[in-house]
Amino acid sequence: MEKTLDLSRSVHDLAQEYPEFPQVMAGIGFTDITKPAALNTVGRVMTVPRGCAIKGISLDDAIRAFEDAGFTVIGAGAQDVPSADESPAAPEASAPLGTKVEGLDEEGRAKLLETYIARLSSGEPLENVRADFVANFSDVDAGEIARAEQGLIEGGAKIDDVQRLCDVHSALFHGATREEKIANAEEAVMGSLTQGAGDLNTRFLTNLPGHPMHVFSLENQAISEQIARTRAALGTPAATDELRTLSQLGIHYAKKGDLLYPVLKVRHGYSGPSDVMWGVDDEIRAELRALLGAREQDEAWRERAEKVLTRADEMVYKEANILLPLCAQNFSGDEWLQMYADLKGYDLCLIEDAGTWGAGEEYCEKRAEKANEGADNKPVSADEVVLPTGSMTRAQLDAMLNTIPLEITFVDDSDINRYWNDDGEKKLFKRPSSALGREVWSCHPPKVQQMVRQVIATLKSGEQNSVDIWMEKEGEPVLVRYMAVRDRKGSYIGTMEVVQRMGFARDHFKA
Repeated sequence: MEKTLDLSRSVHDLAQEYPEFPQVMAGIGFTDITKPAALNTVGRVMTVPRGCAIKGISLDDAIRAFEDAGFTVIGAGAQDVPSADESPAAPEASAPLGTKVEGLDEEGRAKLLETYIARLSSGEPLENVRADFVANFSDVDAGEIARAEQGLIEGGAKIDDVQRLCDVHSALFHGATREEKIANAEEAVMGSLTQGAGDLNTRFLTNLPGHPMHVFSLENQAISEQIARTRAALGTPAATDELRTLSQLGIHYAKKGDLLYPVLKVRHGYSGPSDVMWGVDDEIRAELRALLGAREQDEAWRERAEKVLTRADEMVYKEANILLPLCAQNFSGDEWLQMYADLKGYDLCLIEDAGTWGAGEEYCEKRAEKANEGADNKPVSADEVVLPTGSMTRAQLDAMLNTIPLEITFVDDSDINRYWNDDGEKKLFKRPSSALGREVWSCHPPKVQQMVRQVIATLKSGEQNSVDIWMEKEGEPVLVRYMAVRDRKGSYIGTMEVVQRMGFARDHFKA
């Protein structure tokens, strides 16, 4: 009896008709098809041509495999699907765009979300994927979507594609007006990520004066209000000033990058915010700088401005309804106290005051007392640090290192942050105490991590003993020098980063 394989039908339906079909599919690389959960979820919306485009498998090879297994392959348009080495848009699904897949549990929806990422990676237009996403996830709580996105990242999905889908996710519950957007987002997301005690904890901490959650929440709201003012000013003489004011959100984004994202990733296992939101923060800041540096504000400029304002507005939403509740659920009391102390090294963003947290102040006082222990000169004792060329007390060594007009960081030979000096003044590069004991990569945004890895690898190998990076920060030239630290036998024991303001030298030679 002839076995006719219609490639326009779903993988699920073909497997139901031909029991041997899944084995042939598995043999050419579709191993997930042997799992009932995948077949009953993704399989219902996937065709062989689309699967080949996503997996990078030649459709011609697939057809030959089916023919070798005794199938007669048919299906209008089957031969029109590009092979893996071509790059047009992915083929259309057998089901119309926006079709809802019924009867899925959370695992099934996570699998479905995985296909959306694969479709984006294969070149399918975002609008097509958005239609299916909205159809299948409009009634799903945002916490589940966030967990699925986390799983995709851990599974190796491309960060850029997860970012694009994350933007759809953040806009999913939005209404026609800003008030509707806020109401819908709060109802959908706060009821998910902050259920029960977590919900109460989030609300309590965001209303506790001076607490880091309160600071982040106030600044986030101020950013939202400034976005509205900037949008209203587009096309008027006030546009540049409002955009320049909005660019101060970089202060707020820096705090998230230093104090929230790495701790969620390293200590609590949530890599999603670090890998996705951090990258979007950097893109928003870069675009605002580019717009402020443009020579003219034509129609193209205004379109770019509208887009970046929308992205910044989406980030306000993600922070309020996903990031901060996630922090409230996971951060310990000690981590919040440590963060309160670290926040003193940062400027406030678009707000004048955030209050004082009593418990945080007590923590700072005790930490200062501990740092000052042993400040008096003592004879040789356990408190004394003995070096080959002399000795001093720990308090003297600490004071001396803090007197050097440089920002000094030491990373050991295992790439772990071990020390930095701290004179109590605000730093060009913030160093939260929560980063001590962590790998140095986790303290840098994703786009910088590879550069830092390359620099340290160069120093470790002995190819170079130092690497200089020049930049401009806060209107002043700055030199960042990475130096290999070697023992007296020449063995590498770590890297020292030294940050130096060079404005004094510029001013000296100008005079």
